[in-house]
Amino acid sequence: MNQTLLEKIRRSHRVTAFPEGDDLLFIDLHLLHEINTPQAFDRLRARGLTVRRPDLTLATVDHNTQTRSAATLATDPHLTRQVELLARNCAEFGILFRPFGTVGQGITHVIAPEEGRVRPGSTLVCCDSHTTTHGAFAALAVGIGSSQVEQVLATQALTLPRFKTMHVTVDGLLPPGLSAKDLAIAIVKRLGTVGATGHVIEFDGSAVPALQMDGRMTLCNMTVEAGASVGVIGVDDVTVSYLKTALARRGESGTTEIEAE
Repeated sequence: MNQTLLEKIRRSHRVTAFPEGDDLLFIDLHLLHEINTPQAFDRLRARGLTVRRPDLTLATVDHNTQTRSAATLATDPHLTRQVELLARNCAEFGILFRPFGTVGQGITHVIAPEEGRVRPGSTLVCCDSHTTTHGAFAALAVGIGSSQVEQVLATQALTLPRFKTMHVTVDGLLPPGLSAKDLAIAIVKRLGTVGATGHVIEFDGSAVPALQMDGRMTLCNMTVEAGASVGVIGVDDVTVSYLKTALARRGESGTTEIEAE
C-alpha cells in the first residue's frame, strides 16, 4: 500500500506507538531560541535530568533581535535576561549556542537550512509555530510548546498525534510579479485560517517544483496560517542541490536521499 511522505517519516522515527493513536518519535534536530526555553531548563534541573543529545540541539538568539541594533537590548532588562539565560543554560548543558555578533547567529528557520542541518526524511522541532518552514526539505517539522521542549531535551523524542494528511495540488506557473507568498495567501484564503487544523499539508502539482528553495520555505512557513501543524514538500533535484551547496559550505559531504512521492 502506498504511503504518504508523512507516514514514511513517522514509520522510520517511531519509538513507540500508543493505543490512543499518538506516536513517540525520535527527533533528529531540536532548535532553541531565548523565548519559552528557560522554563524547560529549570524543570530539567528540578528533576535532576540532563540534555539527552546536545549534539542534536542548536540554539541561537533570534526573537529578541532588535531592528536597529542589538545594543538596544541593554535598555530592556527583561529581554536581556532572556538572552543571558539562554547563554548560561547552553553552557551548562553543553549545547551549541550562537550569540549575537557571531558567525551563524540568525533566525532559527534560516540558519538550519543554510548549514544543511535539515535533511529530507528527518524530524525537527522548535518552540515556534513557523517551524513548518523546514517542511520544504521533505522533513516533518513541528512547532512545540515549552513542556514539549523539556521532553525533547530530556529524551530526544516527542509524543505527537497522528495528523491527518491534506494534499494541496497547485498546477501551472506563477505569473510575473507574483511570489510564493502570494501563492500561500491564496491557499489560506481558500482553506480559511482553521481549515487545515490537525493536518499535515503535502504540497504537489507543477507549480511547486517550479519554486526555488526560498519560495518553498515561504510556502511551508505560511501553512500554519491555515491552521496546519506541518507543511511538507517532497524532495527533488532542487532540494538536493541546495543541501549539497549548504554541506559544502560547512565542509561536509554526504547524501540527502528519500524516496520521492
